Amino acid sequence: MPASLIIPALLASSPVSLPPTDSAALLQAVPAAERPAAFAASPEPIAADASPAAAPADQPKTDVAAPAPTARKAHHHVRGDSLEGFNRVMFGTWQVLDKAAYRPAAMAYKHVVPRPLRSGIRHILSNLTEPLVFLNFILQAKPRSASKTLARFVINSTVGVGGAFDVAGQRKINLPHRDNGFGTTLALYGVGPGPYIFLPFVGPSNLRDLLGGASEGLVIPLTVGKPFNSLAYQIGTGAVSGLDRRAESDQELRALLSGSVDPYATLRSAWQQNRVGQIEAIRSGDKAEPAPEGQGELDDPMADPAQSGSKKPEASPPPPELNDPLADPAAPPSTP
Repeated sequence: MPASLIIPALLASSPVSLPPTDSAALLQAVPAAERPAAFAASPEPIAADASPAAAPADQPKTDVAAPAPTARKAHHHVRGDSLEGFNRVMFGTWQVLDKAAYRPAAMAYKHVVPRPLRSGIRHILSNLTEPLVFLNFILQAKPRSASKTLARFVINSTVGVGGAFDVAGQRKINLPHRDNGFGTTLALYGVGPGPYIFLPFVGPSNLRDLLGGASEGLVIPLTVGKPFNSLAYQIGTGAVSGLDRRAESDQELRALLSGSVDPYATLRSAWQQNRVGQIEAIRSGDKAEPAPEGQGELDDPMADPAQSGSKKPEASPPPPELNDPLADPAAPPSTP
């Protein structure tokens, strides 16, 4: 992204001032019924028979136009983004850092490290979060989801060689990973999100998720100990995970922000809508499956699930109508 985008981001938080407005045009824009009593009987906004001791002809223009800038003196913030000025500055800082260092490092990591190795590292790091996911499902009183998470952790930790292979996410087992954390648990217990917050090395978030994530990051180091409580482990896994996420989301970020008039507002809206969807998916929890079959692997989330399914749809003739896209293509065709 061009570094020049930081300039409008910085300017966006500055107060807005309006040029002086002609008093006649300003008063004519007000309906006659709402005009002050001093001007109600006169068709002209400024009476011609004013006092002889009045100021020069251009003085009323200054006196009447003076309140105009104060009419929009207060800053306007989008609901839920009371820290918009600060967030826009942080977003501009992130754009500069991302263009100068973060994205080049992520792209270098993607090209240097082979994809199977990147996928294995991603699966291992994801598998390490399953105990926290299990704990949050317990706190949310969702035993079915908790049991699925526990089964996924056991399968991947044993058959999956410590989580390097997502065996549980395969189509036959169908136990995909589900994101869950203390922020979601707080949301389900009625805790509000608080203000939207954007930080350069954290990305979009809110106060509730920041506090929940900070608390969550202390659970395994305090309960398990070494090596999870060592600084080298924390920095190493954080750097690798961050580079991998930045590399995998590069195309989506470019598509989302490149053609946007206001990239900050676009990213904020997309994140907030996605976060609400995540919370609602956890809320429905045991009532619905988290994802269709064949989309449990983490190494290729954009893969077509139909490619890993059975070949029955190809053997049956295509349906003659297009008005029922949810119909089972493997079902025997109905006779006319």
